[in-house]
Order: sequence, then structure tokens, then C-alpha cells
Amino acid sequence: MKFILGKKENMFSFVGSDGRATAATLLSVGPVSITQVKTKENDGYNAIQMGFGTRAVKNISKAVQGHTKDLGLFATICEFRVDDTSAWKKGDVVDASTFEIGDEITVSGTSKGKGFQGVVKRHGFRGGQRTHGQKHSEREPGSIGSTGQQKISKGRRMAGRMGGERITVKGLRVLGVDTTNGKILVSGCVPGVKGALLEIKATATAK
Repeated sequence: MKFILGKKENMFSFVGSDGRATAATLLSVGPVSITQVKTKENDGYNAIQMGFGTRAVKNISKAVQGHTKDLGLFATICEFRVDDTSAWKKGDVVDASTFEIGDEITVSGTSKGKGFQGVVKRHGFRGGQRTHGQKHSEREPGSIGSTGQQKISKGRRMAGRMGGERITVKGLRVLGVDTTNGKILVSGCVPGVKGALLEIKATATAK
């Protein structure tokens, strides 16, 4: 199983060997150090925990400092569930060379925060009429419930904070690997702003 942590860089058009242009995203990945190998016997489940990036000592809790003192200080610690942990050990380093062109990957991250938004942008409501006597209801939600029940039903789509949620994008393909600079190029788009932390996991290897 292949997995790594990385950051989103930028997007551009990628022209393949067939001359077709597709949207692509450049990711800066690794190197990450394996900080702990969790096993079902000791921890109740199998997982590989890894550290990525750097951060000032004052911004890292003493518990985390003690946990990774023999490997260094990391900005982020994340873990991936696995079926078998025998292929990894504490201190191993994972980098861009883990992936190959053609690998199918799943990318998870936090989407862009868009602040407080109305129902038209947040939920795709059509809004009210633009003419025929309408005055201020172009982007209003309309009725939010009946008179009889005297309350608003749970789950009613209304205005509110939009974005800033965990998003997982599946079915992306690795288009290029640069092991020297620690970068991979993937098809399509991934969640988050530039510099956003991403969890990258291969779901199918290249054929």
C-alpha cells in the first residue's frame, strides 16, 4: 500500500502524449518519517503513523515532542490504516519515489473556507423571480416551513458557513513523478488552498 502526506502547489493544463489537454495539480510530497507502527495487539488496530513538515518548538506540545524526540520535530502527525504492518518500521522515510506514473490515488484535505453564504451559493437555490413586482427576494430562501408545526424541520437547507470541510477526491491519476524535488503531478483538482495539507493514498497501482 502506498501513502504519503503533501501540500498543494498549483494547477495548470497537462498535455498528454495523445495531444489532449487535461487539468492537473502539482503536489509537493514528503519526505515523511514513520513515527510509530501501530498493531492490533498493542493498539487495537493496524496503522502507520508518520510525521511531516517542520514547526517551531514553542508550537509543539511536550507530549508530541517526547513522542518523536528521536526522529525530530514535525509540524503534522497523521496515520493511515493498513491491513498488515510488517512492511514498515519506525524511522523509515517515505518520499515521492513511492508512486509511479499511472497509479490511481485518493486525496483528502480541507476545502477552501468561503465564510457565511446564502442559499443560492451554498445550496444552489434558484432564488425568487427577478420581475413581476419582486423587490428584494432575488436570493432569498423562500418558505422555511409550514405554519402548523410551529417550528423548522431538522436538516432544512439554509444560509450558513460554507467550506472548510474535509473533502475526499477519488479516482485521480499520477501523471508525473519528480523524485529529485519531491513532487508529483496528478490529474484533476484537489481540495484546499495553495499550501494546504493533503493525505495521499494509492488505491490501485499502475498496470
